[in-house]
Amino acid sequence: MNATGQPAKPPAVFFVTRADKPDKLSQMNSLLGSVFWLLVTLGVLVTFHEFGHYWVARKCGVKVLRFSVGFGKAVWKRIGKDGTEYQVAMIPLGGYVKMLDAREGEVDPALAGQEFTGKPVWQRIAIVAAGPAFNLIFTLFAFWLMFMLGKPDVAPLVTAAPQSMAAQAGIHPGDRVLRIDGKPVATWSDSLDAVANAMLGREPLPMDVRGTDGTERHVVLPLQELPAGQGIDQYLDKLGLKLAPPPPIAATVTAGDPAQAAGMRGGDRLVGVNGKPVSDFDAFAELVKNEAAKSPTLTIAIERAGQPITLSVTAVRKSIEGHQVQWQIGIRPPQPEQALVHYGPLKAIQASFSTSWERTASIFNMIGKMISGQASTKNLSGVIGIAQVANASASMGPAWFIEFLALVSLSLAVLNLMPIPVLDGGWLLYYLIELVKGSPVSERTMMAGQYVGMVLLFTLMGLAFYNDIHRFLPS
Repeated sequence: MNATGQPAKPPAVFFVTRADKPDKLSQMNSLLGSVFWLLVTLGVLVTFHEFGHYWVARKCGVKVLRFSVGFGKAVWKRIGKDGTEYQVAMIPLGGYVKMLDAREGEVDPALAGQEFTGKPVWQRIAIVAAGPAFNLIFTLFAFWLMFMLGKPDVAPLVTAAPQSMAAQAGIHPGDRVLRIDGKPVATWSDSLDAVANAMLGREPLPMDVRGTDGTERHVVLPLQELPAGQGIDQYLDKLGLKLAPPPPIAATVTAGDPAQAAGMRGGDRLVGVNGKPVSDFDAFAELVKNEAAKSPTLTIAIERAGQPITLSVTAVRKSIEGHQVQWQIGIRPPQPEQALVHYGPLKAIQASFSTSWERTASIFNMIGKMISGQASTKNLSGVIGIAQVANASASMGPAWFIEFLALVSLSLAVLNLMPIPVLDGGWLLYYLIELVKGSPVSERTMMAGQYVGMVLLFTLMGLAFYNDIHRFLPS
């Protein structure tokens, strides 16, 4: 929100990728979780943003009439000792700080010294800039806390879909990504972020990888061959670069399930199903599903201590952990190689600043490429996309959700600093013009700017909402 009580808008610049369709129970749980974590996200970030305006306004001697989290009818409110009305409103998509303002009516002469427009222009600038500044402070703190807690991730072991761009570029199953565009990467999410950002410009992307034989290779992903005008999720599908699936090993065998009953043990290597060979655990699971649909009794070839063994396993249809009912035999794959990102207090401060800088550059890079037409506006996401990512990150653990809060807070700061009237950046532009010309911008100019700003902002939000709906609908 800005110093004249305009609302803070949810960030419209955010990456969202499409997930596989879950079953109905998973969809319901995902919906409820998404709504809950969206409310938590906006509640925390909007409150912090508005507190920035509120705190600096009070320090500058401006009387604050109302501090609101949300819009519309209040569901809770009280009057503080300072005379400010604090409230939580029904519509949680923003908030505002209402200050004593002569433009909104007559001001009691006794309170003239606490009126917003009567303050020096540098104080008005400080009040308006405080909201985005507090979001930046929150971002730095959140990244620091994330690094302190340690963000669990997996090693960047990758594969490429058959006949995909990544496969044609020379990515082999089990390759470990070492560097992307000359910068070291240590986790799969770091690799995915680097590739997604490079896709915006659709330029060749160099990578250094280490194969399963230990030799290092230099490959170049031909991102220039990606078609223009598509979203990141579509580009990732075309590229075909994926996290490597687990090896074909039955890491655990569930007691009482068909695999154990047939004699399978933990550590057995899976060789084939009904005479069809498998290369990894995902391929094995898919083959079990397809072959069991023809006949539940399966002939499974395994290898134990170097010796080939053939087992007869009768698959059953069941649901595990709320997923869709499907054919199962009761085994689980090995856990992927872990890559914990964890620093001490001082190193975490340095990492927080560098990560914030890199993420800020990425956001401006995305905005610039969308304005120039190099990147598609399909990469914009709104409230629905943010809710889905909020729920997904929360399910992955505290450090992941804290990182998500940091990214949304940074997006909120950048969005509000854009020189669009009705946003904080628009008011900062007015006050900077006032500093140069020595007098305030005319009321007529401000009103015209407000209308233009509203059109731009609602166009942006409408486009983001359309993208969210388009992602949500089945292909």
